[in-house]
Amino acid sequence: MTRAGVVWAAVVASLVLLILLIVFILQNQDQVLVQFMGFEGALPLGMALFIASVTGGVLVAAAGGARILQLRANARRARAPKRR
Repeated sequence: MTRAGVVWAAVVASLVLLILLIVFILQNQDQVLVQFMGFEGALPLGMALFIASVTGGVLVAAAGGARILQLRANARRARAPKRR
């Protein structure tokens, strides 16, 4: 296994997922009414679900990033006394 092979496999998997996502959005074109915190609008069901999933992913990534920064700060503090 080479890095190029792993990247190629990741690209192929991503393209398959993207094709499935496009099919999902195209099959769910019914307009739905979306209400959120006083805002209201109509958009296709597939797009509404896609926006919701991306928003959830962004929130999870933000929480994970904050945890990684917290762990790095703790590791840096733990190493600091040993340097002296």
